[in-house]
Amino acid sequence: MEYWKSVVSNLHAPRVPVVPYVPEHRQLPPRVLTYPTAWQGIESILEDIIQRFKIGRRNCLEFGVEYGYSTVALSCFFETVIGVDTFSGDKHTDNKSDIFDQTSARLRCYENIRLVRSDYRDWIARDDNFYDLIHVDIVHTYMDTFACGLWSAKHAKCVLFHDTMSFPAVKRAVTDIARQTGMQFYNFEESYGLGILVPDSHTTHFGQ
Repeated sequence: MEYWKSVVSNLHAPRVPVVPYVPEHRQLPPRVLTYPTAWQGIESILEDIIQRFKIGRRNCLEFGVEYGYSTVALSCFFETVIGVDTFSGDKHTDNKSDIFDQTSARLRCYENIRLVRSDYRDWIARDDNFYDLIHVDIVHTYMDTFACGLWSAKHAKCVLFHDTMSFPAVKRAVTDIARQTGMQFYNFEESYGLGILVPDSHTTHFGQ
């Protein structure tokens, strides 16, 4: 319902340009988990994103860890990565069981990764930190993506959103966040879509 409300309410709103993201170079990071994942392929453009948008490499926050593929990939580029997840799945995941112990054991060898079992809503209610990059890959509803993504846009220079091509509600939420914040919306169409929000060169990023 919230998705369609957004569609109707923005019929006459200024159009948000979605710029295709075409990486200049691709390279696998030194650490990649070896199991099939919808995120596969995105890990090869992380360095390109970081360099193109001059993103710092100190800290990264991830909402939606599941088995840890993206978390490990991100850990190759940042001093610390915090992964926040309920670790019990949602209506859009195949897994519906508790996998916190399983994922923790898999990622235990990566010293710069810290996993936190938490709903994103509880986390954003208490966190006022600013991050170099935030990755959002939670339940793919419009309301959840918009709420988590808008907070993220105020707390990071760059925000990544997975599944912009496979879930129209995700792309709509990212579009609305871009409109509200004045950030630039780039979209990488491979690997089910990766939305990239960064400050527009002509606007001031209000999160800083």
